[in-house]
Amino acid sequence: MIQRFDVGARLSEMAIHNGVAYLAGQVPDSEDLDIAGQTRETLASIDALLARAGSDKTRILMAQIFLADIADFDGMNAVWDAWVEPGHTPPRATVQAPLANPKYRVEIVVTAAVSGA
Repeated sequence: MIQRFDVGARLSEMAIHNGVAYLAGQVPDSEDLDIAGQTRETLASIDALLARAGSDKTRILMAQIFLADIADFDGMNAVWDAWVEPGHTPPRATVQAPLANPKYRVEIVVTAAVSGA
């Protein structure tokens, strides 16, 4: 069975199948923040979705991070490093890419194991 969350005409925010939660790309709520603020907001959205799935950041299987400007790499990493749990850092890729909204500085996609699965 596939479970979908926040289903829209174009995408769902999350789908769960066979004990894995697949999150859509998460972006910040505020367009006017610096990279640290936008990263914090994006990670908070990920935390909230994972909680709804019965999971958390220690169960992330893979993270993909898209930065509008790779010069933001260090600023994003400072927030990321404070957020991840030591010993539970997931495999990760970070690339520079144009984002759908030019005011977004970061977008993060994760897959995570669901608790009990």
